[in-house]
Amino acid sequence: MMSDIRPAQREDLAAVEALIAAAYTQYIPLIGQRPGPMGDDYSALIEKRCVYVLSSENKLAGMLVLLPEDEAMLLDNVAVHPDMQGRGYGRALIAFAEMLSIERGFKAIRLYTNEVMIENVRLYERLGFVETHRAEEKGFRRIYMTKPLVRS
Repeated sequence: MMSDIRPAQREDLAAVEALIAAAYTQYIPLIGQRPGPMGDDYSALIEKRCVYVLSSENKLAGMLVLLPEDEAMLLDNVAVHPDMQGRGYGRALIAFAEMLSIERGFKAIRLYTNEVMIENVRLYERLGFVETHRAEEKGFRRIYMTKPLVRS
């Protein structure tokens, strides 16, 4: 499945934006506003080679945004199309993010998620992420998590 993950190209933009809408629209009523990822500039992120996509059955099944920081790789966004959930794509994307972060010399990978996204927090905990703190940022109540990376 890792082999199906590749850097996003310009021609993936419409599919990436459609995936983001499909994955995050359900959270608008819970959060009371559009989730952060719905406001991101995917054209610029693709240009900077920060977006990776996972295809399955000739469709965009999932995507992630990785932003290198000083201390750690930031897993800025990971999304799986609602029709494609439950197939291990989220785990595959996160494993890919960890592998790429290790290759690039990062000692840790970090992420944040909205506190209403409880199922995501549970998944991240199962994958070895540990909550570091909570904060309100840009009007969002966020849970910040980090995972140390170990070279195999």
